[in-house]
Amino acid sequence: MSEINQYTEDNIRSLDWKEHIRMRPGMYIGKLGDGSSPDDGIYILLKEVLDNCIDEFVMGSGKTIEVSIKDKTVSVRDYGRGIPLGKVVDVVSKMNTGGKYDSLAFKKSVGLNGVGTKAVNALSNYFRVESVREEKQKAAEFSAGNLVLEEDVIETTKRKGTKVIFIPDEAIFKNYKFRNEYVVKMIQNYCYLNTGLTIVYNGEKYFSDNGLKDLLEDNIHEEDMVYPVIHLIGDDIEVAMTHSKSQYSEEYHSFVNGQNTTQGGTHLVAFREAVVKTIREFYNKNFDPSDIRKSIVSAVSVKVMEPVFESQTKTKLGSTDMGLDLPSVRTFVNDFVKTKLDNFLHKNPETAEQLLRKILQAERERKELSGIRKLAKDRAKKASLHNKKLRDCRIHLTDSKNPKSLESTLFITEGDSASGSITKSRNVNTQAVFSLRGKPLNSYGMSKKIVYENEEFNLLQAALNIEEDMADLRYNNIVIATDADVDGMHIRLLLITFFLQFFPEIIKENHLYILQTPLFRVRNKKETIYCYSEDERKAAIEKLKPKPEITRFKGLGEISPDEFVNFIGEDIRLDPIMLDNATTIDQLLSFYMGKNTPDRQEFIINNLKVEIDAIES
Repeated sequence: MSEINQYTEDNIRSLDWKEHIRMRPGMYIGKLGDGSSPDDGIYILLKEVLDNCIDEFVMGSGKTIEVSIKDKTVSVRDYGRGIPLGKVVDVVSKMNTGGKYDSLAFKKSVGLNGVGTKAVNALSNYFRVESVREEKQKAAEFSAGNLVLEEDVIETTKRKGTKVIFIPDEAIFKNYKFRNEYVVKMIQNYCYLNTGLTIVYNGEKYFSDNGLKDLLEDNIHEEDMVYPVIHLIGDDIEVAMTHSKSQYSEEYHSFVNGQNTTQGGTHLVAFREAVVKTIREFYNKNFDPSDIRKSIVSAVSVKVMEPVFESQTKTKLGSTDMGLDLPSVRTFVNDFVKTKLDNFLHKNPETAEQLLRKILQAERERKELSGIRKLAKDRAKKASLHNKKLRDCRIHLTDSKNPKSLESTLFITEGDSASGSITKSRNVNTQAVFSLRGKPLNSYGMSKKIVYENEEFNLLQAALNIEEDMADLRYNNIVIATDADVDGMHIRLLLITFFLQFFPEIIKENHLYILQTPLFRVRNKKETIYCYSEDERKAAIEKLKPKPEITRFKGLGEISPDEFVNFIGEDIRLDPIMLDNATTIDQLLSFYMGKNTPDRQEFIINNLKVEIDAIES
C-alpha cells in the first residue's frame, strides 16, 4: 500500500476548541468575506458580541450599549449584569460554557449554544474581555484564542457590565474593512426590535419608539405607500405591513428572538399564508395569493422558546413549535394575524378600501401578462437548452442547509471573451456566469411587461429565479462584471436601472455588486503586482525598481483565465450597490435615467468624467 493511502493512529487528531474554529470557521460564522457583503464573517463576529448585550437588555438589565469601530478595532460595552467574575475566562474560551442553558435566566435568548464569543475570540488576533460587578473588575486578553493575560480582580468605580474589544484576524479575513452602512443597518434592526434600547455607535445615538413600524417607515417613503403602515403587536409577536405603489415583488424583514432571519423560515412561511387567508376571508373573495402579496412590504418578529435555526449563523428558523406546551409556530402566527389584521381592517375601512383596490389592480395586471408570461417561460426553457447564456454552478442559495450557499454568485458580463475568461477561471461549485448580448435595454419608466418581452431581461429573470418570489433567488451575490470604460459603465447603469425598476429588493437586501478588476499589471522577473488604481500603479513601480514591465488591461477579455482566477477567488474585490433611504427609487431613476437635466450633466462632468479620465490615463 502506498504511503498516501495509509490510515493509522497517526492520522487521528484531536483539535482543541480554538483550533477547530480557526480550521473550520465557516461552520461557526458562515462565509468569511472582506466586509463587502452584510453576511460576511466580520459582521457575524460583531453580531455575536452584540447578541449577548441584547440578551442582557431583554432580561431587564442595561438600556444602553456603546459600540465603536475605528479602523479594524471593535469595542462593545453594555451595562448589564456583567459576567460572573470567576467565569470571565471560561465563558469566552471554553466550549459549551455559558448562562443560556438555564431557560429561566434566558427564556427567549438569541444564542443558546455558548459558541458565539468563543468564535469571536478564536478568530481575532486580539481579544479583550472586561467584566464589572459589585464594584470589582476582572479582565483577560487573548490572541487567536490563546490566553495571553489574565488580570487579577481589582476594585473599580466603573458601572457594572461587560466590555469586549476585538480585532478580526487578517490571516483569516483578508483585506477586510467594516462598511458603515452595514453596521448601521444591524444596529437599527436591534433598536427596532427592542424599543427602549439606545445604541451609541461611534458617538451617534440610535433608538426606536415604534418598533417594526419605524423599520418600514424608515425603509419606504410615505408617498410610495398604498396605505399607512398597519402595526400589530401581541405577546411574543409583532407585525408591520403596507403595500408599495412602485415595486413589483414582495419584501419581507423577518426576525426571531431579535435575530434577523434573512432567509426566513417557518414563521415567515406562516405569516405569508396567514395574510392570504385573512384577506380572502375579510373580503369574502378567493383572490390569487400572488395578487394579495404583490408589492407587499412587511416585517414580522416572533419570540420562540429555545429556537432551532438551520445554521450557526441563524439566518433561517427551523423550529416548528413555540416551545414547551405552546402551539406550533404556524398556528400561533395564523391565529394572531387572523384576529388582529381582521379587526384592524374592520376598524379602518379606508385602509381596507385602499388594499382592495391594490389587490384588484394586481389581478388585472396578472391576467394581462398571463399570455406573455407563458410565452416567455417557454422561450426561457428553450434558451437554457440551446444556448450558453447561463453557465450555472452546482450550489445555490436555495440550498440553505449548505453553508457554501452563501457564496453562490452569478457574474453578469458582456462579450464572449470576458465571459469566457470568467467561465474558465470560476469555481464551478459556487460561481455561475450569465452572458449579455450587447447593451441591455434602458427600462426606465417601462412596465413589467417588458421583462417578459425582452429576451435578455426574460432570460436574466429566469436565471435568477425571481419571477414568482424573491425567496426563490438562486444566488446570494449578483455581480456585474463589465469593462471599466465608458461602455462598461453604461452597461452597469442599465443593469442597475433594471433591478431598481423591477426588482429593487435585490439591491435593498444587499445582493448586487460591481466586480473590481485590476487596471494594471506591474511585474519583474521575481514578482507580479496587480493594481486597481493609478496610485497603486505608482507604488508598484516604486517597489519593483528598476523599470518593471507595465501592462494596461483595457478590458476583461484581455485578462487570461490563469490570471482571472486571482480576481474572483478568495481575494475578490466587490463594491456593493446600496440605496440611500433619503432618496426614493423614483427620484433616483429620474435623476440618472430621465431627461438630461442640468443637474445630471453637472454630476457627470464632476464625477464620471474624472473617474474615466483616471482609468484611461
